[in-house]
Amino acid sequence: MNLEFFIAKRIIKSKDYKSSVSAPIIKIAIMAIAIGLVVMLVAIATGVGLKHKIREKIAAFNGHIQIYNYDNNESEVSVLPVSINQEFYPEFKNIEGISHIQAVAAKAGIIRMEDTFEGIITKGVGKDYDWKYFKEYLREGRLPDYSGKLNNEVLMSRYLADRLQLKVGDTFNAFFLKDEGSTIPNQRVFEITGIYDSGFQEFDAKYIFTDIRHIQRMNRWAKDEVGSFEVFVNDFDDIEEKGNEVYGKTLSTLDSETILDKYPSIFEWLGMFDFNIAVIIGILIIVGGFNMITALLVLILERTQMIGILKALGSDDWTVRKIFLYNAAYLIAVGIFWGNVIGIGLLLLQKYFGFVSLDPETYYVTEAPVYISPVYIVLLNIGTLLLCLVMLLVPSYIITKIVPAKAMRFD
Repeated sequence: MNLEFFIAKRIIKSKDYKSSVSAPIIKIAIMAIAIGLVVMLVAIATGVGLKHKIREKIAAFNGHIQIYNYDNNESEVSVLPVSINQEFYPEFKNIEGISHIQAVAAKAGIIRMEDTFEGIITKGVGKDYDWKYFKEYLREGRLPDYSGKLNNEVLMSRYLADRLQLKVGDTFNAFFLKDEGSTIPNQRVFEITGIYDSGFQEFDAKYIFTDIRHIQRMNRWAKDEVGSFEVFVNDFDDIEEKGNEVYGKTLSTLDSETILDKYPSIFEWLGMFDFNIAVIIGILIIVGGFNMITALLVLILERTQMIGILKALGSDDWTVRKIFLYNAAYLIAVGIFWGNVIGIGLLLLQKYFGFVSLDPETYYVTEAPVYISPVYIVLLNIGTLLLCLVMLLVPSYIITKIVPAKAMRFD
């Protein structure tokens, strides 16, 4: 153990240190570091959590990349079919990083009840459909099973079920337009087997899920024709790269689009989160750093005589400065420790109990989502400690201006 570290330790443990004039200022500095770290942890965990949750919900209804017929343009319903006899289906073997691909079709319709009606988009899915996202959103009943014979099971959102006054086990009539020129609509009787609630009202207000074979029959498509393909990637950060690769590996008659291109306004809004989080972190580190600067200057003022004695005994300026920097590092570490305890505790409470709710019409979620990453926490702790210490290098320079002869007479 070197001399400056030993002296710093003795200062910290000394009784007069805890009862000195600087004690309240030091406590305030520690509290500022702790509170700042709590706010930074919450900002990162909720900001990143909200980004992940929203893009998960968009992917649940659209996949990460969609492949469809060029002539369908940007229509939400399937106009012209695509054959499933493609090199990339049922597995995208010539592109790495693709986790799943599924065939779907969509058709607009109306649910008519005695007292009300709702416009809907019926999404037809088959046995290859991955229900993993909707397992989380399922609120009542069970997910439909389309692996066997054609059936009338549907998955409906709680939003539509409440507006239509329907529940699990109820049946209803849905009407769909036929080809142009026909005035008689297609009618289907469906049974609700499950009710979901994604919290994304833009989708919940219109999507119900049914067997894709209903869509094929109403559109007079062959069994090997579907509306589009939904592609899922392993890493969302690679979505643009994989989107370009998918486009290059499909036929010239097919087009592809990522959800970044389909919903640009939502993802531009999510992109602002990174900037906001960076601003919050920067401001809080500066505030915490200035509080530590104040505490350090008070400590130097109180220990002026000690500084003079150390210099008189032959200690150089940097050695003396390190004593106070070690002391400051300890105080910062104490603040970081309590910041972690409080911050992570609050995040865990939110994650498992969800006591902070949000307006789904604005934030697309019903409660503040939390993403706790050990990597983010470690980097934030190290970054806070190092940046605060760097800020303390300048004020510690005042030690070099202290003259031993005057300092030992200082009172």
